[in-house]
Amino acid sequence: MDLKNLYREVILDHNKHPRNFGTLAPPAQIAQGHNPLCGDQLIVSIHRVGDTVTDVRFEGSGCAISTASASLMTEAIKGKRVAEIEELMHRVHALLTTVGGQSDGLGKLAALSGVAEYPARVKCATLAWHTLAQALKGANTTVVTE
Repeated sequence: MDLKNLYREVILDHNKHPRNFGTLAPPAQIAQGHNPLCGDQLIVSIHRVGDTVTDVRFEGSGCAISTASASLMTEAIKGKRVAEIEELMHRVHALLTTVGGQSDGLGKLAALSGVAEYPARVKCATLAWHTLAQALKGANTTVVTE
């Protein structure tokens, strides 16, 4: 199996069986995200102890890329400190917006690397990450990717 097929399988699996799907009870920090171009809508909620994200969930509906990206994101950030998450967000953004971008050390998140070849899908893949950024700030707000 070549790498593209493996990545495709990871995306499909996370779309069909999203990890950390659901809501967190208060006092979760919550942000909403909306991509009006394809109708993706999601809510990201996190629990923090100090500067560490101890739990994260997402809910909503969207395309396979949007759902898989949110699912992969939640697995990647749980238990990490905010500074580590911010660095990861920058690396994932570069991966999603640069054809042939660096995926070294990103683990399963590397499955999103093919998105850069489809500019219209980048907003789908980045929606969860932009929404997470707002949740980390404690901004109970809606992020719109246009």
